[in-house]
Amino acid sequence: MGRENVAGDDAASMEATSENGGQRMISGLFSTQNVEKVGTGTTSRKTISKMYWYAIERPDGETVEVQPLNKHNIPSGPKTEVPKEDFLERFSPEPEYYQKEVYPCMRELDATLERAEQQRKDGALYSAQFEYEQALDIDEDNVRANFGLGLTYMERGDTNRANDIFKRLVTLDAAFSPEHKHLFNEFGINLRKSKLYDQAVDYYTRAVEMTDSDENLHYNMARAFFEKGQAEECKDQLQQALLINPDHEEAAKFLDFIEKRMEAAQGA
Repeated sequence: MGRENVAGDDAASMEATSENGGQRMISGLFSTQNVEKVGTGTTSRKTISKMYWYAIERPDGETVEVQPLNKHNIPSGPKTEVPKEDFLERFSPEPEYYQKEVYPCMRELDATLERAEQQRKDGALYSAQFEYEQALDIDEDNVRANFGLGLTYMERGDTNRANDIFKRLVTLDAAFSPEHKHLFNEFGINLRKSKLYDQAVDYYTRAVEMTDSDENLHYNMARAFFEKGQAEECKDQLQQALLINPDHEEAAKFLDFIEKRMEAAQGA
């Protein structure tokens, strides 16, 4: 998935390694080479293809997370963890290519997203849509752009297009990473407010699978179930929220309301 906010870093810091607590941590742009034999006999020859990767060493110090560059020189697509020993043997640092080719592209993408987010904030929704679409032309898996475009569609009342974005987002693991928590919370709430209740439930279910225990996700899912008229499922999610945080006042009040309503319905 598209790596977020990297372009905001000082380019000089994106070398092959960086200092971290006295240890040198791998971070930056690297390449691998693949040698292939083409043809047979006297016409055979070797071809060398180079592939570029954005790499960050994991906190465990034993693995390195690598992500390929797309055709626009943006880190995008699936991330893979490589044992550090294997990484050091196979990957070569590419600081010059990063400075000349990758960093400027990442800065431009970041600037496009900042314009889009400001325009959405200002209510200029069609301008925001244009900027988000420009960003997605460069990196179709960019999480900020996908969330932003989906929110823009919902704010315009275009639920069909918002649903298309929802279908894309639930397949992106990176959408539910802690760094995007404020975005995925806002997106889920807006799905419910846009009366996309089935999508909201599916979305929160995916979020619960992908994140650490979060009482607010269960609370928000309960509200979506309530809007769908599924009281039992709503009650279950509120109980889950209170198991995680017994002091969640809104969940406790909501649960009390639901239980009384269910009792009244049974007694009718």
